[in-house]
Amino acid sequence: MTPQTADIGDTLPPLTFGPITRSTLALYAGASGDHNPIHIDIDFAHQAGMDDVFAHGMLSMAQLGRVAVNWAGQSRLQSLSCRFTAITPVGATLTCTGAVIDRVEDKGQITLTVKLAAHIDDGTQTLRGEAQICGTP
Repeated sequence: MTPQTADIGDTLPPLTFGPITRSTLALYAGASGDHNPIHIDIDFAHQAGMDDVFAHGMLSMAQLGRVAVNWAGQSRLQSLSCRFTAITPVGATLTCTGAVIDRVEDKGQITLTVKLAAHIDDGTQTLRGEAQICGTP
């Protein structure tokens, strides 16, 4: 299946990321410039009432975006939106999925709406999102 031939109900190849380590978080903090201590300082996390640090939301969102881009290509991605629904803890493996929920053809242009989701090992959904993808070559 390609963006040109995709139809409602088709699923995108899933993406697995992780397990997320403290090194992953430190590297992401350095690359992104997001040094919020809740993600890298366990003492700070404890003071905030958390058991441990947890992944940056944007690190998880990037993996969700990869599902759409790996399948359709970056040039076809028209928009990406996400809502964070739970934290992604250290040690978790993130599985990101996508499914076509709408296909619109107008004047020879195909636009696909893809529902996206990210879940950790225990089944908790940590993100939900949506991508608009141009299906026209």
